[in-house]
Amino acid sequence: MIYQRVALIGLGLIASSMALAMREKGLAGEIVGTARSAETREVAIEIGLCDHVYQTAAEAVAGADLVVLATPLGVMGAIAEEIAPLLAPGATVTDVGSVKRSVIDAVAGHLPDGVHFIPGHPLAGTEHSGPRSGFPTLFRNRWCILVPPDGTDPAAVDRLTDLWRGLGANVDLMEPDHHDLVLAVTSHAPHLIAYTMVGVADDLRRVTDSEVIKYSAAGFRDFTRIAASDPTMWRDVFLTNRDATLEILGRFTEELFSLQRAIRTGDGAHLHEYFTRTRAIRRGIIEAGQDTEAPDFGRAILAGKEGAE
Repeated sequence: MIYQRVALIGLGLIASSMALAMREKGLAGEIVGTARSAETREVAIEIGLCDHVYQTAAEAVAGADLVVLATPLGVMGAIAEEIAPLLAPGATVTDVGSVKRSVIDAVAGHLPDGVHFIPGHPLAGTEHSGPRSGFPTLFRNRWCILVPPDGTDPAAVDRLTDLWRGLGANVDLMEPDHHDLVLAVTSHAPHLIAYTMVGVADDLRRVTDSEVIKYSAAGFRDFTRIAASDPTMWRDVFLTNRDATLEILGRFTEELFSLQRAIRTGDGAHLHEYFTRTRAIRRGIIEAGQDTEAPDFGRAILAGKEGAE
């Protein structure tokens, strides 16, 4: 057991997966939670996700030695202000948000002395949300980035690191602005591009809705999977990681213009060299164990496993 009492503020995919994995691995003595939506709280109670589900964040954090903010980025500051008077001395507060600088700016100033604030970001997820979407293996062989501010107690960082490793994740430490730039490349810009591509298909009236759905090949199909992600979360991501996302989108536009020129001028050599280089990055992701090389992104194999179960 690493923590005696863990309070999950927000009970979506990440928090529910944490709860299931912590219980399976025996990493927490007691797991409590809360969510703004009464419906979400009722579902969490129905499926036995937590030992107790409270109506407010202030109630949930009382006596907790770990508090996990698993809410949209835009409300974390208000939640920190709400829970601050009730945080136990020596408790750790962390989060699972996809942007780190804005979380630090919004949360840190509200927390009292003697409470350890260690922002975090597990790089794991699906397009699904809500307490029913969680599963205990979500973090297995994925990365969790911790962003402890200068002066953070190393023992508190080690303890939180042990929790994430116990959940199956690899852990790395990173400076917040660098984190936000890296995630703009690996997550934020790709999501925005996916939303845009699906929007283009919707706007292109020469292609009917039925054709888009019926003839979705792998590329468009996977754009739609990404674009199915929670709209509130992604609205907050782009508003809070504005500078890094705009920088990467500017670079993306330059690359896109280069490819447009190559296609227009028939420059096959440029296209082949470009696709060869980018294909190598995909191979690197597979070699790092962050995806499978199974055909069709592993869907056929996974479907077979699900049918067998």
